[in-house]
Amino acid sequence: MDRTDGPLVYRLLLAVDIQGYSKRTTIEQLRAQHMLSRALDHAASAIGLDRALWDKQVGGDGELATLPEGVDPAPVAGDFVIALAAALRGLNRGRDGGPALRIRLALHHGTMTAGPFGPAGDAPIVVQRLLDAAPLRRLLIDDPGRDLAYVVSESLYEDVVRTGFCALQPSAFRAIKVTAKGAVFRGHILTGEAARRNARPRERRDRTAGPPGARVLDLPSLAARGTA
Repeated sequence: MDRTDGPLVYRLLLAVDIQGYSKRTTIEQLRAQHMLSRALDHAASAIGLDRALWDKQVGGDGELATLPEGVDPAPVAGDFVIALAAALRGLNRGRDGGPALRIRLALHHGTMTAGPFGPAGDAPIVVQRLLDAAPLRRLLIDDPGRDLAYVVSESLYEDVVRTGFCALQPSAFRAIKVTAKGAVFRGHILTGEAARRNARPRERRDRTAGPPGARVLDLPSLAARGTA
């Protein structure tokens, strides 16, 4: 009999995808994979996380990652994104020919359970639907100078970005609504610059994220708030 009684857990999920991956040659696809892995490693290290501890469901053009229990969502939603944008800029400037690495990134926190082919539940569905949202894709199409298109779910925006604990300014986001397969998904796209709030222009261009300061929000407390 199949095991269907695994624990339901509350986790932070991250989904990332490389723009225009199928249009690349095989060697360009391989380079893009290595560049993306380096950029994600850099951004995770910048906030004190180890990607080796993430539960990753990978594909050639990206991954769906479930972060460990107890990871504070505030630095992931802010400082991680700032560091990732900086890493992409550096890698693209230093590349030796070939197309630039431009990616879409989605974040959501919610309930899920482990399955034989990856996480099951509403949370992985929400983050994937937001990652595939047309407004997020258009952000890269309409702005050729942008390396990163970033969206957070509505619940993550309300619980984390708007609290002031996130390094990104809430006003830099725009609300979106996506309808897919008969369901509605809401999120917020970062339309402004992926830079730390109150940073001067030079700091916004040149500074990568370091370890964040003290944070008080965590996923268990957010879960408790959601059921209050």
